[in-house]
Amino acid sequence: MKTAGTLIGNLVDMAAEAAELESQGADIASTIETGHDPLIQLAIAATGTERIRLMTGIAVAFARSPMTLALAAHDVNSLSRGRLMLGIGSQIKPHIEKRYSMPWSKPAARMREYVLALKAIWASWYDGAPLDFRGEFYNHTLMTPMFTPTDGEYGAPPVIVAAVGPLMTRNAAEVADGVLLHSFTTEQYIRELTMPAIEAGLAKSGRDRNALQIVGAPFFVTGETEEEFQAVKLAARNQIAFYASTPAYRGVLESVGYGDLQPELTRLSKAGQWAEMGQRIDDNLLDKIALVGEPAEIPGKLKQRFGDVFDICDASVFTGTGYATGQYSTAIANSIKEAP
Repeated sequence: MKTAGTLIGNLVDMAAEAAELESQGADIASTIETGHDPLIQLAIAATGTERIRLMTGIAVAFARSPMTLALAAHDVNSLSRGRLMLGIGSQIKPHIEKRYSMPWSKPAARMREYVLALKAIWASWYDGAPLDFRGEFYNHTLMTPMFTPTDGEYGAPPVIVAAVGPLMTRNAAEVADGVLLHSFTTEQYIRELTMPAIEAGLAKSGRDRNALQIVGAPFFVTGETEEEFQAVKLAARNQIAFYASTPAYRGVLESVGYGDLQPELTRLSKAGQWAEMGQRIDDNLLDKIALVGEPAEIPGKLKQRFGDVFDICDASVFTGTGYATGQYSTAIANSIKEAP
């Protein structure tokens, strides 16, 4: 199992942070789209590294046209000499419409078409195929030599699609090169809904399981001291509650018997009662979603739950000091690498 770590520093520190992650033995450095553009972060990271793969985890696809993202991904892949893994996700309707002012409709079908559009654009650039992509959501039918990148020796990067629901998961497994599983999930949900959807998507594409990379990013709730453990635990509760307030994610809660909690959390989120939301995540639910325990216990729990599922695992540990403030754990990563 390969390991990934999340880059969360300022842009001026990104190259040094990525170099440190590489020196610690991480296989992949990933970025998230929060306060910075994830591809710009990786472009900077590429300048300070030589070996480590670079993954957006994720870039918001529907905030960009396929052509825009295809070009940005090409640039990072070329700069890094073929080390990019393009992780993309849909985000949710309010963010796409209200934050990005972009259209939203049929997210699973749109994402399937988006991936196919990316691949059609890259086929035009790298293989000389005519660009004639016509879909329900995207149309790309014009490409001239002036706008075709000339540094195409590294070809197209693999596309990893973030998925939670069965339909998005099935479509991702059909057309993409990998599936990025959300941190907000459970073993029951993965085995009962996610994996059957992946198998259905692969079957539709005529590929086997080896053709697809599954990336996991579970919550690690641990700490060297009781004070640190409690801080991480509180931060994880709050983050889980935030995700659980999203109606589209209700199925994850239902997989462990907590479906009725979802509308309550939605109500609290609309009222701005963020602290109260975290208090609704009890220890049982936390243990179902996160890997909770002493540092020495975490690797064994990971292998038991997901050792036969994940090809790549993010070894970042939630520090409890804010959103997605992960720190790469060499100890956990070394144990992850030993998993079957």
